[in-house]
Amino acid sequence: MKQLFTFPDPVNESSARLVAAGVVILTSVFLITQTSWILWVLAYGFVARVMTGPTLSPLGQIVTRGITPRLAIVHRYVPGPPKRFAQGIGALLSVSAVVAYNGFGSGTLAVALVSAITFAATLESVFGYCLGCKIFNGLMKVGVIPESICEACASTRTTLAIIGQTAHGGDG
Repeated sequence: MKQLFTFPDPVNESSARLVAAGVVILTSVFLITQTSWILWVLAYGFVARVMTGPTLSPLGQIVTRGITPRLAIVHRYVPGPPKRFAQGIGALLSVSAVVAYNGFGSGTLAVALVSAITFAATLESVFGYCLGCKIFNGLMKVGVIPESICEACASTRTTLAIIGQTAHGGDG
């Protein structure tokens, strides 16, 4: 039996992009209506996905059980730790937006935080560019995140470095 508090590794990139599209829809509705309960739904979704992947996330369940299996495409799989890190950034921003909006009455700060989420989720859903993953990889590169956290990331980076050295005569 799968443990409840696990995150998938690897992650289906199609599912990640579809979840991001759902986030874009939710954040866009908030930005248009500034309805408080949407922030709660958004924050819950991010926290649930950080803790359990799609298991406790309604949006994750809709995507992984309902939409992704029906797609007639070849799915690409990517390492899980960078995606979890990206969900963590979303959780931090969305929970901060809930606190700003409901706790401090700062709609302006909440809108700014949700706009940042919208920007990142749009990059992911439309272009397959995971901003949080890029930050994760940069932190790994400078040693803030140990390579043992994501051995697949480290081996991919090593492979790319070797390919780069070969393409440039061995010196990179």
